[in-house]
Amino acid sequence: MHATLPLLKATDFPRIARRALETLQVNLGYVCNQACLHCHVNASPDRKEMMARGTIDDVLRALSACGIGTLDVTGGAPELNPHFRHLVREARAAGVRVIDRCNLTIINELGFEDLGDFLAQQGVEITASLPCYSKENVDRQRGDHVFESSILALQKLNALGYGSEGGALVLNLVYNPLGPSLPPAQDRLEATYKHELASHFGIVFNQLYTLANMPIARFGSTLISQGKFADYMRLLRSAHNPDNLDGVMCRSLVSVDYRGYLHDCDFNQMLGIPLVSAGKPRLHVRDLLSTELDGTSVAVADHCYGCTAGQGSSCGGALA
Repeated sequence: MHATLPLLKATDFPRIARRALETLQVNLGYVCNQACLHCHVNASPDRKEMMARGTIDDVLRALSACGIGTLDVTGGAPELNPHFRHLVREARAAGVRVIDRCNLTIINELGFEDLGDFLAQQGVEITASLPCYSKENVDRQRGDHVFESSILALQKLNALGYGSEGGALVLNLVYNPLGPSLPPAQDRLEATYKHELASHFGIVFNQLYTLANMPIARFGSTLISQGKFADYMRLLRSAHNPDNLDGVMCRSLVSVDYRGYLHDCDFNQMLGIPLVSAGKPRLHVRDLLSTELDGTSVAVADHCYGCTAGQGSSCGGALA
């Protein structure tokens, strides 16, 4: 695996200042039932890192004490953490909006047959990765038979009421390009997704989020191996849209790694760039109870151009 941080450290990316904290994005661990090419977490079935119950309780205390309205749960496959349901139940009981970043195929794994029912009963929003509406493209990026399993999972979620227009259960999908290119226009691609999935499989969903692939971890290492890293960085830099700076997710989100340490975003977490504030070299989620982040600077590097290139890219999709 090629290290990408040395190629990204030197940057002229604009300074970003934080606003009030609205979202805690919590990585419950890097273990996953898949090993996707574009995965910036390097997640796979072979990973062992997992958030402990004590750290999850620290997260719950921070949500309550800081009045944070949204818990964004990710991984790996976050549902593989044995304390996933405890976290969801407690957060929802406290009135916190919970988003589960689901890879869909986990719903069909042995032992997770009731996962969809649990998420529906708790009113959890699902943001699910589906990098294309065609079998060939999905399986090329995520592995053999992943498309079929993803379609089956979506049909199960629809049967529970997810994705219906005007319904209470929100189901959003996520698109990533297959290679070193920018995502197409989100609104037009969403219309195509909805037509293709409805006409061929009877599937409905709420919104499509288009995300750019970050030049880090597994995807970044692949670019280096193929001699395409420099070209991709030139593409991102040349497509920088300063108007997107106002909406980048790191202004109002904090990323929590599986040990409980804080980062400005999920990408910085994977690069090992800590959130630094109050003179401390790194902060733990427990420090949120006594640390004011509003107005502090976000740690940036060249990969940040991936969030501002073209129509922009964030955990909530396009920015423009």
